[in-house]
Amino acid sequence: MSKNAKIAAGGVAVGLILLIWLPWWAALLIVLGVPAAAYLALDPSQRRRLRRTTRKELGR
Repeated sequence: MSKNAKIAAGGVAVGLILLIWLPWWAALLIVLGVPAAAYLALDPSQRRRLRRTTRKELGR
């Protein structure tokens, strides 16, 4: 199992657990809010570089 597959499987597991414990809207806020907060925590130069790279190159 590749590293990306393990991360995806873990994300799905956490999402299912959140849906069981929390209302659907709270789980949705967490699922959408964590990546948005991580993106906003980047420097402007890091954001530019992230937008320039393709999805295939992100795992490098």
